[in-house]
Amino acid sequence: MADAAPFQRLALIGIGLIGSSIARAARRGGLAGHIAATSRTQATRDKAMDLGIVDSVHETAAEAVADADLVIVCTHLGSYETIARSIAGHLKHGAIVSDVGSVKGQVFRTLGAALPDHVTLIPGHPVSGTENSGPEAGFAELFDNRWWILTPDQETDAEAVERLSAFVAGLGSRVEIMDARRHDLVLAITSHLPHLIAYNIVGTADDLETVTQGEVIKYSAGGFRDFTRIAASDPEFWRDVFLTNREAVLEMLGRFTEDLIALQRAIRWRQGDTLEGLFTRTRAVRQRIIDAGQETDAVNFGRNPADGRSSGDSD
Repeated sequence: MADAAPFQRLALIGIGLIGSSIARAARRGGLAGHIAATSRTQATRDKAMDLGIVDSVHETAAEAVADADLVIVCTHLGSYETIARSIAGHLKHGAIVSDVGSVKGQVFRTLGAALPDHVTLIPGHPVSGTENSGPEAGFAELFDNRWWILTPDQETDAEAVERLSAFVAGLGSRVEIMDARRHDLVLAITSHLPHLIAYNIVGTADDLETVTQGEVIKYSAGGFRDFTRIAASDPEFWRDVFLTNREAVLEMLGRFTEDLIALQRAIRWRQGDTLEGLFTRTRAVRQRIIDAGQETDAVNFGRNPADGRSSGDSD
């Protein structure tokens, strides 16, 4: 975007689905003069260079962030503390540090506690993703018309927030400023709990003794297939999400359990009106999401089996 404030050097710590998509979208929008990246493995670093989505790759995060105006951490939440310690002494004065994690309170407790005062921390979360991973899974359109939530605190430099907001908008996203605690509560119900339910349902099907695994695979109906798509998301990533946002998740899980028991009672006592009323209400929610441009009513939810892309949230 012409009105986006470009950064001379963008450093991406982690170059998987989200990191590589940021690189591609930044290239598309001309938002960074140089894109540097780092990853844990040489194979991933080589792949990023082979794809031509970055200008340089580095073995360590400290090397990648040297002289960077914007640093975005695109790794698992459990790695933040180690990363913060490794880059703290190498960050440029005035640099902006952000992330893409699904839990924002954790960022202030880890990155915020270790970073020097001469940089600005602005936690962020692009509400978009797929179940796929690796630099080859990314695509520039991943963030188009999707929300990207930023959670600065009250003391964060306003100019830095505006600059990062412009960058995020340049990637194609719609920017939302939100309190970190509220973000974690909202995402607990819209993203974290659905993933937990998907993992549990697929696990239950896998554990059933009266139904063979072959039958589960062979006769999977559309609903179960969609659960397996979500349940195929990165196990390490989601382990960290549930452990770092456990209070909000447990609160929402308690509410869900109560509602599930009420639904069980309605089925037991043949309360058809109760069931139909719920199903009608939830169908309307789906339509509102489509009307808001956050989903499509196309066949197969708009997913293209050929390239594996999905509009579902996986983070």
